[in-house]
Formats: sequence, structure tokens, C-alpha cells
Amino acid sequence: MPELPEVAAHAERLDARYAGTTLERFVPLSFTALKTFDPPPESAVAHTLDRVSHRGKHLLLAFGDLAFVVHLMQGGRLREDTTQARRPRNGVARWVLADGRALLLSEAGTEHRAGVWVVAGDPFSQAPLDRLGPDADTLDAGALAGLLAAHSMRLHGLLRDQRILAGLGRRLANEVCHRARLSPFVGTKSLGAEGAAVLVDAIRGAVADGLEDERARDDMSASKERPGALHGRTGAACPVCGDQVREVAYRAYTVNYCATCQTGGKILADNTTSKFLK
Repeated sequence: MPELPEVAAHAERLDARYAGTTLERFVPLSFTALKTFDPPPESAVAHTLDRVSHRGKHLLLAFGDLAFVVHLMQGGRLREDTTQARRPRNGVARWVLADGRALLLSEAGTEHRAGVWVVAGDPFSQAPLDRLGPDADTLDAGALAGLLAAHSMRLHGLLRDQRILAGLGRRLANEVCHRARLSPFVGTKSLGAEGAAVLVDAIRGAVADGLEDERARDDMSASKERPGALHGRTGAACPVCGDQVREVAYRAYTVNYCATCQTGGKILADNTTSKFLK
């Protein structure tokens, strides 16, 4: 799933290419495309696209007082629709612009969870954005220490929980834990102010590296192209210490870690009953 660096850089690209254009029409292409009914998307027709921005993993297309909030989910992409076919493959929704160009939201795969919310007024105080925690790269050590103390859970889970921190996912959670030299399963309440300071540096570093890479591209990267020390590299050598990158595998995702860098040499059993996962 695209995370904060990918979405932020893509918002910059879209803003540079399309801000200032006028919306001619919005076309839902799938039954599940539109997640709201009021206000209707037609309310944005004839309005100018003021800006494209982001919040966490969401894109925001602002047309005057109306905003389209777009969540790409796992396989979604928002790109220029060069063919404007009547039934584009994997098409979810289309924005047709008055200058003849169009943007197509598409989603590969079978889950079909990408979608569009239309909101009037302040989009940050309404669903789906009102459920998000602060963007992860905006926190200072004090604010993060407060969140760690308020939520008793494993660190990897907190980093991925959009209600607590917005913008990080499985890849960045792995990379942040490795940068911070912390076990992905350390209890958040045990980290304190010192741990929060280390985590802030790790979060900012991981996001900055991702942004640098994404800004050098013409389009959003594929997951396998994104930079990182150990995410998805099970069995490879840790670039810091040379130890083997290991994993704890779940049904929907994998936690990668380096035992030497993060767990004092302890190997985490690959199941949720391990004493190291408690």
C-alpha cells in the first residue's frame, strides 16, 4: 500500500500538473467508488482545482469549498487517463477536466476498497480524515511520548495504526523499528521520552528517504522499488551489521527485523504465542 512518502510526492506531481484546471464532470465507474452521497460530486463541476494535497495516506483534490478525498488502498492509483475509455480496466472513478484531460482512479486486484469521499467545508473534521491521528512526520518527541504512554501495545502495531499515527504502513513500520534499533514487539509504554526521541528521528529519516526517492520519479513507485534496509528482504544480509534479516509472518503481512540490531540477538518465533511477542 502506498504510504506517506509515496502519497505526498504524488500529490505534489498532481498539483503541479493539474492545479488551475476546471472540472467538467465526475464519473463513478464502479458501484463502490463513491463513499458519500451528500454533497453530490456534481457540486464541484465548473469549479477550479485549487490544489492537490494529502493527509496521511489520503489524497485531497480541492475544488473551492468542496474536496474529493481519495484513498488508494492496496492497489489503487490516480493517474492521467490518456484513453478515456468508456469502461477502463480496473476503473473506479474519473475526473474529466475542461481542458480535455482526465484523471482516472483505478485499482488492481480483487478487493476493490479504493474509493472517493466528497466533503464540503473543512475536510479534516469529517470522515474519513477525522479518524486519523497526526501525520507521523509532524510529531516532536514530546507529542510522540504522549502517544506511546497512552497506548499499551506493540510498537509495530502502533506505528501502523492510522488512528494513532497517520501515514505509516507495514514497510515503514519495519524500517522505522530497524532505524531506531528497537524490537518491533517492544511495549510502547516502556519506551519513555528517550525512546520517543529515537523514534522521531527514525520516522523522519525513513519518510525523508522515501520522499527523496519518490520525487525523482515521474509516477508513483511499485512497492518493490521503494528504498529500505530490510522490508521484504527476508534472508538477506542486514546492511548495518550483516546478520540475516528475519521475519515473523502473519496472514496479511510480514514483520521483518534484524536480531543483532533490534532484539539483542534473540530470534522471535514465527507465531503469535512466542513469549517474545507478548
